[in-house]
Amino acid sequence: MNASKPQPAPHDRTATRRGKSHEAFARARRLIPGGVNSPARAFGGVGGEPIFFASAEGQHLTDIDGNTYLDYIGSWGPMILGHRHPRVVAAIERALSTGTSYGAPTEAESHLADLIIAAVPSIEKVRMVSSGTEAAMSAVRLARGFTGRDVIVKFAGNYHGHVDSLLVSAGSAAATLGVPDSPGVTAGTAKDTVVLEYNEPQQLEDLFRVRGDEIAAVLMEPVVGNMGLVVPSREFLAAIRDQTRRHGSLFVCDEVMTGFRLALGGAQQLLGIEPDLTTLGKIVGGGLPLGAYGGRADVMNHILPVGKVFQAGTLSGNPLAVAAGTATLEELRDHSPYERLDRLGARLEAGFRSAAERAGVTVWVARVGSMMTMFFQKGPKAVPVTGWQTASQSDTSRYAAFFWGMIDRGIYLPCSQYEALFFSAVHTDADIDRTVAAAAESLSA
Repeated sequence: MNASKPQPAPHDRTATRRGKSHEAFARARRLIPGGVNSPARAFGGVGGEPIFFASAEGQHLTDIDGNTYLDYIGSWGPMILGHRHPRVVAAIERALSTGTSYGAPTEAESHLADLIIAAVPSIEKVRMVSSGTEAAMSAVRLARGFTGRDVIVKFAGNYHGHVDSLLVSAGSAAATLGVPDSPGVTAGTAKDTVVLEYNEPQQLEDLFRVRGDEIAAVLMEPVVGNMGLVVPSREFLAAIRDQTRRHGSLFVCDEVMTGFRLALGGAQQLLGIEPDLTTLGKIVGGGLPLGAYGGRADVMNHILPVGKVFQAGTLSGNPLAVAAGTATLEELRDHSPYERLDRLGARLEAGFRSAAERAGVTVWVARVGSMMTMFFQKGPKAVPVTGWQTASQSDTSRYAAFFWGMIDRGIYLPCSQYEALFFSAVHTDADIDRTVAAAAESLSA
């Protein structure tokens, strides 16, 4: 999702067994820019043409040509319970029977808010929006309004949606002001965003020492999924919390990916951290468009109509999305899958490592719970991936070949080296073993 990520050479992967997808993509390109409604779907990171899907059930996807795949995308994270989970489908059907949108308050919104607050201890009040991007945008505005400061700190390789002020990249120096990473983002919009390297606490401390009284917030992914999976060090997390408290800035955790994915209380529960604000998306909507941001009550009370920071949305708290999100969180609460997901993840991780070693392929495998990335590398020895500087050295062409090899074996992985894979509570040990066997074949081909 980062425009600066290196791209592999294109591949001609149009196969006769995916002929309908080829025709559908040709039509889509005549009607939709690039033929897709989100660029990650265009297969730019692996070459070839995207696959068009017709249906999903459990841990499987079926394309319009009738091919079925084991799904390791889960709609980029939301489908932790698998596709068409009975509890979620029933909740959507009940909501649909009474109306789709009212533009007015419902009791269901308060019930979902209660579930979120109960699950995430750092959240005392929460506001519903319609996407993770909207949650990040609103959290940044709130942080600036609350502190009366302008500067936002983010980290290279962290993605917080297509918000103008967050679509920035670093210059040659480690702590440069952000420069626009997309046409249409003005230099004026980007100038108040500072980009640092992830997992470099000294950079953060140096910046706060010089500009601490200008910084409204530090925004970060507590476990990164958007440059591939990268795990934060304890020292890095401690530095963020210490520096923001010391200088009166806000610590904002972007848990759009990790919220309810790594634990019911998200990555912050797993890592033992306490942010001031948290952004949520994906799982919180149970597969429908919903986001949320929440945190300390004194901060959240600066939002209209209690405070003066503006944020609104016609479809915020949409009844269908609220129903899907509520059913998902209740299922996660009532039948916790996290221990089993971690066990399956460990099995998949070990299998990938072993398959790569046997094939003589250099990889760095990073995993937390049911999120994982296998970084393909060019050297003889795997190098730990700790931030964008190391992630960006990945062998994207080798990953592209692996991706298509897995597609040919009925395994649907992320269509970019720089996206984490996800699996669901309905994946089985047999599914994991089949995936490892397919990986061994693909890597050795």
